[in-house]
Amino acid sequence: MFIERRKAGRSIKYYLIHSYREGGEVRKLRKYLGQNLAKGQLKEEQEKAKSRILGLLEELTTEVFLFRLTKGQIKKLNAWSSKIRIAHFDQRQWRRFTEEFVFNTNAIEGSTVQRQEVPRILRNPVAETAEERETKGVANAVNYIKKAREDLSIELLMKLHELCFKGSKGFAGQLRHVEVAVVDAQGRILHRGVPAAQLELALRDMISWYKENKRKFRPLVLAAILHDQFEYIHPFQDGNGRAGRLLLNFILLRNGYPPINISLDDRAEYYRTLQEYEKKQNVRPTVEFLVEQYEKTLRMVTTKKKNA
Repeated sequence: MFIERRKAGRSIKYYLIHSYREGGEVRKLRKYLGQNLAKGQLKEEQEKAKSRILGLLEELTTEVFLFRLTKGQIKKLNAWSSKIRIAHFDQRQWRRFTEEFVFNTNAIEGSTVQRQEVPRILRNPVAETAEERETKGVANAVNYIKKAREDLSIELLMKLHELCFKGSKGFAGQLRHVEVAVVDAQGRILHRGVPAAQLELALRDMISWYKENKRKFRPLVLAAILHDQFEYIHPFQDGNGRAGRLLLNFILLRNGYPPINISLDDRAEYYRTLQEYEKKQNVRPTVEFLVEQYEKTLRMVTTKKKNA
């Protein structure tokens, strides 16, 4: 905020100005303070106007963790939901979705299990390796969110992580007590998780925001924001990507939307959307990406032969 002075004849009029961005445009809120004000009067009127402007901002914008969205921006984001056709999977389609989701979400994180191996692993009552246990674990987590009636909570997030990694990771279902970072192939740090000492507070803040704001956003946008923020927090020592993609689908399913599979082939674009959120506080790339991924998911689930 800044004070603008305007000459009006022999007088000077004072205004308090606050600029904010809506889409690609800069907009301003302006409050008149008075004219020919002494220093003390100017300061007093400035504080009153500042309070009024902040009140208006609360009405015009919604806080989203480290940034704000205007009503216009929210409307544009929500409009992307109209590009998703609501489809309810039958039992056969759910099996296909689960197999594809399990393969892709694990492969994104480096699993060597091949796509054609997944059905056999899921049918086999015994898992012989850690990767096979994670294959079965992620499938169990998909089945869990498909039937879940509970709302979002820290306990739910821990449950999903435990289902995925029980028997393969000693910290399955436990929030981390160490610092973590995401690095690229050259060893460069792409992202540092929230400090361990602030972790539980960050998760509670995320869940509180969700409960306060979920009616402002269509399910697709809500899921995108929560997924990006979850990955920003990075609450587990390992397995945050898989837990985050399960959270994404939990929000969609809870709101009557179909689940989305993120393809291994699109991993680079997926990572770019996460970077857009972290570096630029821009959630739109994630929303657009999810629309594309849903179109691919629907084709993959519904076009295979019935005896597949």
